[in-house]
Amino acid sequence: MLDFIYYPVSAILWFWHKVFGFVLDPASGYAWALAVIFLVFTLRALLFKPFVHQVRSMKKMQEFAPQIRELQAKYGDDRQKLAAEMQKLQAERGFNPLSGCLPILVQVPVFIGLFHVLNGFKPGAPSNFIFNADEVASFVAADVFGAKLSNTISQAPEVLAMFGTDRWDMMLVGVPLMIAAAIATHFTARHSVQRQTADAAANPQTAIMNRMTLWIFPMFAIIGGPFLPLAILIYWLANNFWTLGQQRVVYSRIDREEAALAGAPAVVESTAVEADTTHSADPVAKDEPGEIPGVIEDRSRDADKPGESR
Repeated sequence: MLDFIYYPVSAILWFWHKVFGFVLDPASGYAWALAVIFLVFTLRALLFKPFVHQVRSMKKMQEFAPQIRELQAKYGDDRQKLAAEMQKLQAERGFNPLSGCLPILVQVPVFIGLFHVLNGFKPGAPSNFIFNADEVASFVAADVFGAKLSNTISQAPEVLAMFGTDRWDMMLVGVPLMIAAAIATHFTARHSVQRQTADAAANPQTAIMNRMTLWIFPMFAIIGGPFLPLAILIYWLANNFWTLGQQRVVYSRIDREEAALAGAPAVVESTAVEADTTHSADPVAKDEPGEIPGVIEDRSRDADKPGESR
């Protein structure tokens, strides 16, 4: 059903394997591992703009949170009136909360496709989308420090022995990947939580979600890691490192933009005041081009002696 996603994802993985296979041995586990990592990087680069849009939308939601709570407190008993006032507020502020959800909806099927393709490398499989039987066999046989990319830590010892590895080798590589993925997930969540406003963080529902993202979600890498192929753990770690770096870049850019916007009105206002001050001193100069600007001449003599010349 999602072949329109699976085939492009597998094509990107195939491309990077060819690139690293040209430099390294195509059957090398390092060539396959690097191909997985750069597959993640490629997909995340393609989704960079939706991520930026998502961050901006979430920031707007945080800014409007106090006003939304005021409307909820005022019209909580009248759902129809509350909906009308919410739409009015969104129209006035030029904000649509659904716009923040669209980037997430775009990313979800892409990463489902990535997981599906990596999980499709099965022993004896005749193909895996654009990969033929030989390439599938190459991936299944690939290892990193003796740990097979297509195997899991939890598999039975006899199954692991069939693939030329054992649980110790799988744990030697898999456990550090699981721990690193959990730590990266935690710091990625922490970086997002630190960006929340005080009003948003004070919300009880937000506080519960923050605790889940900071502590429970990272534990998924530890709890579920033994049941995932090593290639999926590599994907998980690479994805979290990209997210952490991307957040720093995007948040820094947004901070610079806000700082520039905050300083712009003061400069314009100062310029406008100076311009007005300059023009306010010039009316006499405009009316009397022959006189010295700013100097008021005493015409009392003309008033007292209209017949005399000056």
